[in-house]
Amino acid sequence: MKVKWTTFGMIVFFLLSVVMTCCFIWQYRKPKLKTEEFTKKVTAEEMCPRFPEPVPLKHPITSLRIALEKIDIFLRSRIHTTKLPSISAIMVLNDSILWNGNFGKRNTSHPSSPAPNEYTVYRIASVSKIFPTLMLYKLWEDGLVDSLDDPLEKYLDNFTIKNPLGKSRQPASSSVRTLGSNTPALTLRRMSSHLSGLPRRLRSTNLLWSGDTREALNLLQDDVLVADPGTRCHYSNVAFSLLANILAQNVTGTDFESWVSDTILKRLRMEDTGFNFTPAIQRKMAVGVYSNGKQAPLYDLGWYRPAGQMYSTAADMAKLMMALLGTYDAILLRQDTLNTMMTPIIQCHRGYFANFTGTPWEISEQFGYSVVRKDGDLDGFAATLSLVPRLKLGLVILMAGVRPTDEDLVSQAYSYLIPALENVFREAQQPVRAPPDPAPYVGFYTYRNMTFYEIKADSDGVLLMQQFGPQVDTTVPSKYQIIRLDYLQDRVFRVVFERPYPCKLKVNNISVSLEAQDRQLFNFYLFNKKGVAPGFDCPGLNTYRMMRIAGRPYFTS
Repeated sequence: MKVKWTTFGMIVFFLLSVVMTCCFIWQYRKPKLKTEEFTKKVTAEEMCPRFPEPVPLKHPITSLRIALEKIDIFLRSRIHTTKLPSISAIMVLNDSILWNGNFGKRNTSHPSSPAPNEYTVYRIASVSKIFPTLMLYKLWEDGLVDSLDDPLEKYLDNFTIKNPLGKSRQPASSSVRTLGSNTPALTLRRMSSHLSGLPRRLRSTNLLWSGDTREALNLLQDDVLVADPGTRCHYSNVAFSLLANILAQNVTGTDFESWVSDTILKRLRMEDTGFNFTPAIQRKMAVGVYSNGKQAPLYDLGWYRPAGQMYSTAADMAKLMMALLGTYDAILLRQDTLNTMMTPIIQCHRGYFANFTGTPWEISEQFGYSVVRKDGDLDGFAATLSLVPRLKLGLVILMAGVRPTDEDLVSQAYSYLIPALENVFREAQQPVRAPPDPAPYVGFYTYRNMTFYEIKADSDGVLLMQQFGPQVDTTVPSKYQIIRLDYLQDRVFRVVFERPYPCKLKVNNISVSLEAQDRQLFNFYLFNKKGVAPGFDCPGLNTYRMMRIAGRPYFTS
């Protein structure tokens, strides 16, 4: 027998009003439970929200301090005087620096060398690939690029490369989206996400190749795609260098490095980030070394500069992380654009070094959160910029030396911090906003004369909703029956549960996700001639026509 939606809506809405009691109800109904049984039940109860929203925190917070001390100890222990003599790390939360640590020495060949600090310069290698991607998204946001999925040929005439793995078995110009062709397009988005199928490097070249884009295109004409575009993750320095140079020359009318300096670095006040290792920059640098301790040269990457030439500091990388999280005071991209940039594109094959690929990210999951990161390794240096967008959290680790291969420094750091931060956010009670005037909402409401609710305002004008009538469980303490309504905009409110609460509740053999109900929206109707809302809907719960009644009804036994 199918359950009617109206009946189900009534059940769900009733549960909404008694959310917080359900995780405590055994305390009142079963006081004689044995300790062992009680402990098992508490342990099994999963508390929510599982992914709490990041809210402003009042520091110091003991649990966070302990987690950060563990990260400090862990990174300090990874210093090796020969193969990893210097580490600088910095962590951001929302719009602030949460922690930074600097370990080792800038130059181990000098006994008096000072320790690094957040202004010490390191090569960031392939972390540089973030900047061609930012260029693509900025040009798209500004309307200079029509679509992220534009074929490359739209901005570059007569581009061809052989595609032996494509269905059409024909040379794959990027016009392959034309009618009659089955070959996937070599698009701008795929070029910035290691899905282009372009080779890692141009044939017969190394990272020091000093040719230009015209020569690169000539070399590609007789080269082959290593994968059909959009079908397989394949790391490509060619794709990023080609993307950066084509967009700069044919869309902006300038060179890539000048565009990055003027549009990104100056706007974000990243004063110690750039491309050229001048004497002044070298004096600020940690000395990069190979695994045997020998000093690594600071060579120039030539045509591949957009894919890995840049240098930076922990302090500058913190500004970039906040800009990517949308929390920095200097806005680089709109939040919806940033959300698109952080979205995984496809799952990579098992042999690839990341679970998912993005623009330009390697994306994995930790504690249920997507961790987007960009790693870079180049002679004598290693770097990682990582973000947990859902927590507004970021971590950069810069290294002079060789990245450890036996463990992932970033993942280990997050293993300490994410659980601690998640618990802090979960237990933090979010501020609830009052409407400009609570009077139009205050009163009594009913759902089909089956359940009844009163909405009133507290001393701060915040709306509180509480169920009354014969359906109310009298064993539930009244303080847990009250739901707060957070004012968002004209006549629209958001449900705010007192935290934490049980993720799922089983009532009459029906399991209901309370997590799905948290933060649902109430949409009140236009005010009537009396200046009050005649009712409201909760569309997210498929519950409509909660109607106002004249006063508190009288119930017979």
